[in-house]
Amino acid sequence: MFKFSSNEIRDLFISFLVISIAFSILNSQLDFTRVLDILPMVMVGVGLGFILHEIAHKITAMRYGYWAEYKTWTPGLFIALISSAFGFIFAAPGAVHIYGQYLTDRENGIISVAGPITNILLSLIFLAIAIFLLTYYQLLFNPMVMIPEWVYILFQTSKLGFSINAFLALFNLIPIGILDGAKVFRWNPFIWLVVAGVAGILVFFSFTRFFF
Repeated sequence: MFKFSSNEIRDLFISFLVISIAFSILNSQLDFTRVLDILPMVMVGVGLGFILHEIAHKITAMRYGYWAEYKTWTPGLFIALISSAFGFIFAAPGAVHIYGQYLTDRENGIISVAGPITNILLSLIFLAIAIFLLTYYQLLFNPMVMIPEWVYILFQTSKLGFSINAFLALFNLIPIGILDGAKVFRWNPFIWLVVAGVAGILVFFSFTRFFF
């Protein structure tokens, strides 16, 4: 059974809120009057990706019989907020701490790759929703088409969810320090290359107008 302590729920909520605010600041292009307008979309597109990324680590670790608990890293919260004002984000608000003996490189690698894979899957889901809306409602292709406001909001949320979940996956797969990529690379460089390659392709397309 997967349990969450009260402290863990608190830390997840704080990190979720801070990451959502940080990405809202980043995507507002320093127009702070737009932050509150963007925040709800970011909470869905980004906050959901962050929460599920960490839960994926936790569930995978507990399936191996370890106790795992998410804890915030307070300096990382401040770094995320400060860096967002400078046009980039260093997103390291916390991590899932795993408690147990004899954690092998294979187990550690699989636990670590679960988070980025979750972000990749979310990125693809958001992309599919955005493409469906583009096709069904002819968004952006026909200015004469009257588009319901909720469709436009969903489209913008999907675009944001696609691009930022791809970014979160690729960022976490950097094979340095305490990031997931270092543990995955140590376990299996080929799997790291494949997963990082997929994340890189998604990030590349998120910076082009190929889809949108």
